[in-house]
Amino acid sequence: MNGVFSFVRLGAILIKEFIQMRRDRITFGMMLGVPLMQLVLFGYAINSDPKALPTALVALSQDHYSRAMVSALETTGYYRIDYVVGSAAEAEGLMASGAVVFVVTIPSDFARRVDRGQYPRILIEADATDPSVASGAISTLGTVASEALLRERGIPASEAKPADRLEVIVHRRYNPEGISQYNIVPGLLGVILQMTMVMMTSIALTRERERGTMENLLAMPASPLEIMLGKVLPYLVVGAVQVAVILGAAKLLFAVPFVGGMGLLLIAVLLFVMALVLLGYTFSTFARTQMQALQLTFFFFLPSILLSGFMFPFRGMPDWAQWLGEIFPLTHFLRIIRAVMLKGADFQAIAFEVAILTGFILIYAAIALLRFRRTLD
Repeated sequence: MNGVFSFVRLGAILIKEFIQMRRDRITFGMMLGVPLMQLVLFGYAINSDPKALPTALVALSQDHYSRAMVSALETTGYYRIDYVVGSAAEAEGLMASGAVVFVVTIPSDFARRVDRGQYPRILIEADATDPSVASGAISTLGTVASEALLRERGIPASEAKPADRLEVIVHRRYNPEGISQYNIVPGLLGVILQMTMVMMTSIALTRERERGTMENLLAMPASPLEIMLGKVLPYLVVGAVQVAVILGAAKLLFAVPFVGGMGLLLIAVLLFVMALVLLGYTFSTFARTQMQALQLTFFFFLPSILLSGFMFPFRGMPDWAQWLGEIFPLTHFLRIIRAVMLKGADFQAIAFEVAILTGFILIYAAIALLRFRRTLD
């Protein structure tokens, strides 16, 4: 063997590697797809100062002063009046379900207090489960609304008395202290389950192929459904252990409040974990090697974490990013766990999200069964 460096041999090795790279389309796609996805998501989808937040209006007064207040709210850019309700109970249901971030209540005696100069006031209730969402909207409201009311009355700001200015009473619901752990720690349950469940089950079939034991599995008198369940159900036990550890740490280490029903939460966790293990198993039907399976898993993790509302406010993303975020199970699970743990939501409030998780289970199971092949080629 000639030990002298040869450009011919080096060229042959390079050609071989490029051919192998071309054949491994998943790896090549990751090299191009991941940086492009990061650029688009961080450049366009991520926004730490959300605007046009859904708001419910409890308008007990229909005078021109109240209309001026509504106009001032919309002028700030933070509030989008999606619901006009007639009672506080209806508004409470909307906030508990996560349909709105703010509830604005204009009292029935608002116009009379304005005309008499008796400290007019309005009530703003904010869903503070994510403190970063409500902070910007609340901080700008007081000045804008007060100036709008003075303009409506024709009083210059320099001549206004303290009793003429609007008083905005703010109630931060569910997390009045604005503790970020109350929002992050419950979300970590979903993120950790997603990382472990999808990653472990994504190599379920590819590991059999690489070890050469796939022939034995295919020779068994078992249906694709039985093989799939046999592969994914053991990981439900692993998920149960993780849930117990994380919930225990949330209570003991971070003192996260738990005001909802444990049974309701466990049902949601079971559906979420089942969707994750079926998704990982589906990845294993597409991948040829364990490395490819892990690459598919990573490609799924990145947009899921960024667009689910875990790291950045979901309402702050543009509409196209919010629609994209809806296709990830983590998005719906985060809504459920935060609603149950922090808001004490009942089943009716989270029924839609539970139905979505159930739909994910059926879709992933159908794809995995259709992709399962009884041969090695």
